[in-house]
Amino acid sequence: MTTTQKTTRGKIRAFLDRFFQAEIKDDQDFFALGLVNSLFAMQLVLFVEKEFSIAVNDDDLDIDNFRTINAIARLIENKLGIQEPGL
Repeated sequence: MTTTQKTTRGKIRAFLDRFFQAEIKDDQDFFALGLVNSLFAMQLVLFVEKEFSIAVNDDDLDIDNFRTINAIARLIENKLGIQEPGL
């Protein structure tokens, strides 16, 4: 994992920590845990757009892109053209 990828996950985690009492692992589905309502889901999308200067399009609004820290980071990295090392 590159420094950029660690920073991306750190920013996502810091945002989530403001709302969740429990510590969330990178691969934990916080929707399945019942921690997310529709208002928070929209706040999460707006955070991603603003923090990473990307546009989340209608095609990106798939719940699978926002279930976990890893999924959100992948969406951001794909939008920014950041690739996993060795790929």
